Amino acid sequence: MKKILAMLLALMMVLSMTACGGSSAPAEAPAAEDPEAEVPAKTFTVGICQLVPHVALDAATQGFKDALVDALGDSVVFEEQNAAGDAATCAVIANDFVSANVDLILANATPALQAAAAATADIPILGTSVTEYGVALSIADFDGLVGSNISGTSDLAPLDQQAAMIKEWYPDAKNVGLVYCSAEANSQYQVDEVQKFLEEMGYACTQYAFSDSNDMAAVAQTAADNSDVIYVPTDNTVASNTGIIDNICRPAGIPVFAGEEGICGGCGVATLSISYYDLGVATGKMAAKILTGEANVEEMPIEYAPQFTKKFNETICADLGVAVPEGYVAIEAAE
Repeated sequence: MKKILAMLLALMMVLSMTACGGSSAPAEAPAAEDPEAEVPAKTFTVGICQLVPHVALDAATQGFKDALVDALGDSVVFEEQNAAGDAATCAVIANDFVSANVDLILANATPALQAAAAATADIPILGTSVTEYGVALSIADFDGLVGSNISGTSDLAPLDQQAAMIKEWYPDAKNVGLVYCSAEANSQYQVDEVQKFLEEMGYACTQYAFSDSNDMAAVAQTAADNSDVIYVPTDNTVASNTGIIDNICRPAGIPVFAGEEGICGGCGVATLSISYYDLGVATGKMAAKILTGEANVEEMPIEYAPQFTKKFNETICADLGVAVPEGYVAIEAAE
């Protein structure tokens, strides 16, 4: 028994000495980080809310996406939604974008901008195809800078020049009807301003407002019955229903002047046109600066189309027997 105890004590001493002697292999040091290892690129999610599908808004959205992809490549992902002309749907879309915590919202058209502005004061919002931001956002004495999480681009063509087109084409006309959707604040703004310029030129002006597409035909018919010339502003409801205006005015021989090319292509004789694709590109470049931290949305003033082109609708002018003044370019037929 004593021999067994002695042997156990000796074994314990040997084990203790081995542990203290540090003969075991040292633990491996953590691997150093590779300074050349690639850091995963940040992915930006951009929500796009477009009010309604039509040529002008489609072009603005496409220009926006092309410019962002050109600037950021595969690091930008788009969540694109169309409200099919319903302002309430714009609100649902905007709130969904906020819940998803997107990095930026593009609001294409005034109701989309208003919905996005109501949904968030934190996520950067860029508008496009919006005529007057002060009117759209109820900002008194608007100076071109919203100063919050909102900026963007305006599709406003000079309204005095739009009025001057009517004088150029129809100097002897007496009565001008202004047809627009009363649900669109920017449409009201445009017809009010154009009316001022037209009245200064000696025209008698009457506003004809419809609430939505359901009463557009009746209002347009009344306007055609009582006008020598009709003016329609940049109006999303008209843009989606130009056939209604054309089916009434062209057979009656009443020329229509439009606030933008898409409407003019559907029912007008002439317009002062901008490129909505280029407007979208300008908005996309603004978005790239915001997402990369190059600029703060709060400090970005509203940008405007750099140039305007006088355009005419060749088919309608021919049908009405209208002589086109010099300096106008024919609108290209949609493919």
